[in-house]
Amino acid sequence: MMVDPTLAEMGKNLNEAMKILEDGRKASKPDADRRQFSRSSIPGPLQGDGQDVASILQLVQNLMHEDEEEGKPSHRMQNVGEQGHMALLGHSLAAYISVLDRERLRKLITRIASDTTLWLCRLFRYESGSAYYHEDDREGLLKVCRLVINTRYEDYSTEGYTVLNSRQPVIYQSATCRPGLGQYLCSQLGLPLSSLCTVPCNTMFGSQHQMDIALLDKLIREDVETGKLPLLLIANAGTPGAGHTDKLGRLKELCEQYGMWLHIEGVNLATLALGEVSSPVTAATRSDSMTLTLGPWLGLPAVPAVTLYRHEDPALSLAAGLTSSQPVEKLRALPLWLSLQYLGHDGIVEKIRHAVELSQQLLEKLKTLASIKTSVEDELNSPVVVFRFSQETSLCERLAQLVPASGVDIVELEDEGTCVRFTPLMTAAALGTQRCDVDLLVERLTELVPVLNCTLRLRLDFREEVYRHSEYTVIHSVLVSLFGPEKDCIFIGMAMEDLDVAELVDTIAALGRDIEENGRLLENMTEVVRKGIQEAELQLQKDNQDKLMEEGVLRQIPLVSSVLNWFSPFQSTVKGRTFNLAAGSLDSTEPTYSMKAQTGGLASPETPTSSAKRLPGQRLFRREGAGGSDSHSETSSVGQAEDLSRERVPQPTTPTPPVPDEAVSVAPESPETPQVPAEPEPTQEKGEVGTQEGEEEERQPEGQEVPVEETGR
Repeated sequence: MMVDPTLAEMGKNLNEAMKILEDGRKASKPDADRRQFSRSSIPGPLQGDGQDVASILQLVQNLMHEDEEEGKPSHRMQNVGEQGHMALLGHSLAAYISVLDRERLRKLITRIASDTTLWLCRLFRYESGSAYYHEDDREGLLKVCRLVINTRYEDYSTEGYTVLNSRQPVIYQSATCRPGLGQYLCSQLGLPLSSLCTVPCNTMFGSQHQMDIALLDKLIREDVETGKLPLLLIANAGTPGAGHTDKLGRLKELCEQYGMWLHIEGVNLATLALGEVSSPVTAATRSDSMTLTLGPWLGLPAVPAVTLYRHEDPALSLAAGLTSSQPVEKLRALPLWLSLQYLGHDGIVEKIRHAVELSQQLLEKLKTLASIKTSVEDELNSPVVVFRFSQETSLCERLAQLVPASGVDIVELEDEGTCVRFTPLMTAAALGTQRCDVDLLVERLTELVPVLNCTLRLRLDFREEVYRHSEYTVIHSVLVSLFGPEKDCIFIGMAMEDLDVAELVDTIAALGRDIEENGRLLENMTEVVRKGIQEAELQLQKDNQDKLMEEGVLRQIPLVSSVLNWFSPFQSTVKGRTFNLAAGSLDSTEPTYSMKAQTGGLASPETPTSSAKRLPGQRLFRREGAGGSDSHSETSSVGQAEDLSRERVPQPTTPTPPVPDEAVSVAPESPETPQVPAEPEPTQEKGEVGTQEGEEEERQPEGQEVPVEETGR
């Protein structure tokens, strides 16, 4: 069997490249080298002799991990298996095939497109369909809208948008459709937003996530009566939020009645590949078009989405952009063509079945938890499970952090509020989710539910205790205390039964008072320091002027002043200044220098301690005699209080000379010499500043006390 050497080399290079990139940090340089490599890779002039493949792949690998910090877990990447390698190989092959001669290229892409379309139509029970492959999952619907416009407006190809003025087209979508989908279609089609009609969901009967068919019928009749043209209806086989399916059979009948096009999208379309399919989803096979997102369903990276549609006029399909005369554009199906062959029919069905079974496993276990409320449309076949804690609080974020391999995420539903959503069809293939991950998810959930129940029972006691303090209030959450005008707050997380709420609130109140008092003290000190600095600047300016008057003009000349000071030393009478922070006053430094030492620091006040003593290892805020484990308490959010309740134990210290910690000395500036401490004592020979007396003080015998005098107090 002949093998194209280029194809063989391409497959080999791809395998080697994937090994390098998938090794992650293990194959990378040390962090320092990697950062250096990344910094040196800032875009600049290309190297003249180029780089080898290994160096380029190393650069790509470093760029992929350059934001990761040492010691922190890296983000979990998609589980790219062998089927993923086939998809990636398809992109490389597409580039290679595109250089073939035109005739060979045409035959090859025709075979690839026809095979892929036939496999998908058979797999998802969509008979006599055509396929459009696109990167943006909204693009298929956009091209379908253009096809319908070309079909319903015969002169559209020649007259353009002017023909739309005769009868304004209307696109109908459910209120549970993807956010921004209708606005995207109108902007791309050049239609006003008045051409978009959002249909509310059921309010009285049926699922609250399904389109209200009776109201839709009424809206269509009103549009027809006002001269508008009902163009297209977008329905859901698995809403983006809760995974519910509209009544597709009834919607198809309504579309046939008014000559509308029915387009369906949603994750539940994947179940069409299974042998046992629920009747609501089976009706999707009668739609005019539907969009499939095979990438997340099968764990295939970088494969296009597919829109299957039925239309008999190839000219209109070409005008709408659903088909192309450019051979290269048809190569989009190549990665999918390779991946489908690698997985085979059984492999594809097995991946979808595995995801559905994970949902059923979670749903069965959630039924055993009394405090968990589920929102599932079809308990036997629904591939999406949405649940929440039955009380008015949320466990979503915590649960997603505890079991990241489960792929659960947070969703906001209009009626249920914040919920946890488990959609294995969109995440299991990429994350490699298994049954053990679902068991772990339920285990963590079982641990959280009792803590949440206890927290909610204590919330009323917490509110009553907080109301005893008029300066605090409670906002809507689990347990929250606020300081002041809702600017600074303390969040108290989940708590166990043995929590002493009164002690907790008293501690929070004490902390709040300390914070407020310290804030006022800081504000007052800031103002005192500011005024002291201003006063010191004025005094320095005055002292400098007095010094110039005393020294005379001759002493200001550099050479003359040196000679003059040698023969006739001058002793200035200008006094220095010290700023007393405690008194907020500006004083003279003369008393300090006259005592030949700066002393007088008072002992710092002792840190206040709690009246109640706590034994080592004892948890804060625990009621005496209360049972319960310490392992699940999360009241450590206010763990700062531990410092307040710990006994003060004096530590032995080495005696050191006292140093004033509340005085800052300032002296007048000299226009010709650097600033020196005020009130210097000149030596007998050169008139320079000296500290002879201070040196004599240092030579005093050891153990003899030095007389001190407190200053600046």
